[in-house]
Amino acid sequence: MTANIITFTRIALTFILIALFGKNRYIDIAAIATIPIIFGLDAVDGYIARKYKQTNALGAVLDIAADRIIENVFYIYFATHQIIPVWMPIAVLTRGIITDTVRSFALKDGNTPFEMNTRTWARTITSTRTSRLVSGASKMGACFAMAVSLTLKTHQGHGQTLHTTTQILATLAVAICIIRGIPVLIEGRKYITATFLTQQ
Repeated sequence: MTANIITFTRIALTFILIALFGKNRYIDIAAIATIPIIFGLDAVDGYIARKYKQTNALGAVLDIAADRIIENVFYIYFATHQIIPVWMPIAVLTRGIITDTVRSFALKDGNTPFEMNTRTWARTITSTRTSRLVSGASKMGACFAMAVSLTLKTHQGHGQTLHTTTQILATLAVAICIIRGIPVLIEGRKYITATFLTQQ
C-alpha cells in the first residue's frame, strides 16, 4: 500500500509542477529541483514494494501507468513550448499504447508486465534494475534539461549549446524508451496468439 501511495504522489507532483511552471523564475527553479524527486521516487516505490513484500500485479500496473502519465505529460508540455520536436511525444505515446496493449494479453494469463518476458535477453533489456535505472536516468536527464531550457528561454534566453544538449538528451531518452519496448512486442506474440487460438 505504501508503494502505491508513493506512485500516486509522483503523479500528483507532476501535475502540480506543470500547473505552476512558468509563473515566475523562483517557482520554475523549485519545479526544476522537483523533477529528480519525481523520477527518484520511481526507484523508491519499487524498493519499498520488494522490502515489505507488497509486489503484486496491481502495483506493477500502477507503476507503469504512472511512468506513462509522467513521461507523456512532460514530453507533451515541452513540445507545446517548442523545446523538443513534436515527433518525440508522438513516438513515446505510441510506444506506450502498443506495449501496454500487448502487456494486457499477458496480464490476462496471470503474468505481470515484468514477468511476461521469459528470455534472458528480453529481461535484461526490460526488467533488470540496471535497465530500469538507465531508462529512468535518461528520462530524468531529458526532462531536467527541457525544464532548464524552457526556464532560461522564458526569462533570459538560452544559447545553442543548451538547446543542442537538450535535444541530444531527449533523443537518447526516446531511443531507450523505444528499444525497451521491442522485447515486449516480441515476447508478447505468444500471449496474443494464445488468446486468439482459444477464441476459435
